[in-house]
Amino acid sequence: MSPPVAPPGWSRWLVPPAALSVHLSIGQAYAWSVFKPPLESALGLSGTQSALPFQLGIVMLGLSAAFGGTLVERNGPRWAMTVALVCFSSGFLLAALGAATEQYWLIVLGYGFVGGIGLGIGYISPVSTLIKWFPDRPGMATGIAIMGFGGGALIASPWSARMLESFGADNSGIAMAFLVHGLTYAVFMLLGVLLVRVPRGERRAASVPGTVDGVQVSARSAVRTPQFWCLWVVLCMNVTAGIGILEKAAPMITDFFADTATPVSATAAAGFVALLSAANMAGRITWSSTSDLIGRKNIYRVYLGAGALMYLLIALFGDSSKPLFILCALVILSFYGGGFATVPAYLKDLFGSYQVGAIHGRLLTAWSTAGVLGPLIVNWIADRQEEAGKSGSALYGTSFVIMIGLLVVGFVANEFVRPVDPRHHVTATREAADVRGQQPESA
Repeated sequence: MSPPVAPPGWSRWLVPPAALSVHLSIGQAYAWSVFKPPLESALGLSGTQSALPFQLGIVMLGLSAAFGGTLVERNGPRWAMTVALVCFSSGFLLAALGAATEQYWLIVLGYGFVGGIGLGIGYISPVSTLIKWFPDRPGMATGIAIMGFGGGALIASPWSARMLESFGADNSGIAMAFLVHGLTYAVFMLLGVLLVRVPRGERRAASVPGTVDGVQVSARSAVRTPQFWCLWVVLCMNVTAGIGILEKAAPMITDFFADTATPVSATAAAGFVALLSAANMAGRITWSSTSDLIGRKNIYRVYLGAGALMYLLIALFGDSSKPLFILCALVILSFYGGGFATVPAYLKDLFGSYQVGAIHGRLLTAWSTAGVLGPLIVNWIADRQEEAGKSGSALYGTSFVIMIGLLVVGFVANEFVRPVDPRHHVTATREAADVRGQQPESA
């Protein structure tokens, strides 16, 4: 599928809504927990089993983004959005069949494996195009789109809960909810497929040697640079710190204030989770736009340095002040979202726009790693502390110290980021080899 070229006079401000239609759809992944209790009841699953589709989906997000990034660059945003639409919607349809027939493996295959491929390809599908349309404000542009992934759950959570109330929480009701999700998201994502365009001249720039200006590095060469791996560490540490709170937010705030005069109710804990989702979403556009003004390296100094300070305040004073605990957690989650939204622009600054989508896809393996590392640290330590007879905020003190250490590691890695050595830059000869599908002779 050829990249659709914008006609004369076409507004670049139509591209962010196209990207947003895809990201708001695939952002449903953060609302998977709504389906966990009904699935456990209807199919007799354990909590670990009911989490498997989501976990596999996040793993496939990272893998498909890493391995599909070059294809996204080669075939353009419309091809990528189409693949995301087909995989994400088909995943729901397979999951609906699995729920209707009580075959849980089909739900795992559909939502986790097939749908996870749609998550990864859909996540990176608009990034390169947005950066090329907004070279003056790349942080803002990618922030608008990636904001949708953080905010998708704010739509999907109440919508899914209402459907389960209407259709029932048995296997047939779950199947109907999955079916409606698959069909509705297909229509919504189709709007992005039809609307997206690449800038005029972009097709020529992608196929004619010597037409790429400025510092440009291919995806193959980028992964051989220390800058890529420094950013990998930066993203992994920032995501680990954020997801450590996000994954266990409701029980964490309940535990912190369980022994106080004002314990937190289940309803209030759910409201806290909603606040964190809002902070996650707001941080993606606010902080990424700020990075256009103060620079990418400086904004990551804020994410990592101020993030460590927020964790320190929670560890020392969090159980004595509910407003302080909530404020610090909201700031950490805003940095979590901001880190996701800012990293494509950081990559563009370092490696150019030539194959930034493919490079971004490879970098997202840091997300897959952090998605396992963050919850593992918090949950494993909390379980060990509980076995030792501790309770309340004492369950999390060690975890927070570790998170502070990880953020410091990320801060140091960010300080090591320097301009890419010219030997990695794309030359006309190397670009021609890439266009012909040949491996460049040197990196």
